[in-house]
Amino acid sequence: MARNDLITGNIWEEYSNKVIERMNNPKFLGEFTEEEAKEKNAKLVVADFGSEACGDAVRLYWLVDPKTDKILDARFKSFGCGTAIASSDVMTELTIGKTVDEAMKITNLDVEKALRDEPNKPAFPPQKMHCSVMAYDVIIEAAAKYKGEDAEVLRDSEIVCECARVTRKEIEDIIREHNVKTVEELQKYTKAGTYCKSCVAPGGHEEKPIYLVDIIKQVNEEMEKEKLKESAVSEDFEKMSLIKKIKSIEEFLDTKIKPMLAMDGGNLELIDIREEDGITKVYIRYLGACSTCASGGFTLLAIEDELKKHFNTDKIKIEQI
Repeated sequence: MARNDLITGNIWEEYSNKVIERMNNPKFLGEFTEEEAKEKNAKLVVADFGSEACGDAVRLYWLVDPKTDKILDARFKSFGCGTAIASSDVMTELTIGKTVDEAMKITNLDVEKALRDEPNKPAFPPQKMHCSVMAYDVIIEAAAKYKGEDAEVLRDSEIVCECARVTRKEIEDIIREHNVKTVEELQKYTKAGTYCKSCVAPGGHEEKPIYLVDIIKQVNEEMEKEKLKESAVSEDFEKMSLIKKIKSIEEFLDTKIKPMLAMDGGNLELIDIREEDGITKVYIRYLGACSTCASGGFTLLAIEDELKKHFNTDKIKIEQI
């Protein structure tokens, strides 16, 4: 295929030499047969994926060792533009030698970066990123076929950044953990929005149902409401009636403490709550693994500390029965 059959004009400057080389001379273009799979004692996996965005399609062939789940060899066929061919070729190469689970972790950014001539210069224009998006999707299709699972179950339905395959939950968790306020701060912890940037804010080359700026704003508003709610509860604790204190402490133990204990096979039972000399005393009994744990005393102190923090008071004492 001649170079000018694929791209013409000054736009060549926007493509890396590796992209041009791969689109003209793909290394892993081809297919495998069942006979070839048998010769290598491998399972043949054939998966298809098509992109509605540009009409491109790719078929991926894997020879997988059923004993180790390792991809022994891979080939592809592609129908579409030169960028789709180059991306599919590199994607195929990246999967070879990996287990199926490891291959599922390959992102579209991994594919794009493997096609760069220079580390900090994109391999192709942002508007062509949808061509490499097929890489992740066809890998998921192949993995689902190998595992005998539904591809939609393996494919996260809440992907916000298609380039880096970052989910909304991952973004929300980072915002909460690091108190993120801006997209720039978010990008210190994730690759979301670092390539084509269409997921950052409205106005990009591709319309999105939600953008990073929206998620950052929403999560921060939620965090502020939670903070105000906790503050209101804390300030009023010492003015609460005993019955309200019992309900509030019981709810905190059920929603915050018991789930953590359950992770190690333990639990606790709230026996009583009493007011004694201006101190709210909480009496508990350990259950399950906690009842025989040598670190029970330290856990007791940790629970007491969490109660004091949550209710913003030092007038809580927890005791084991």
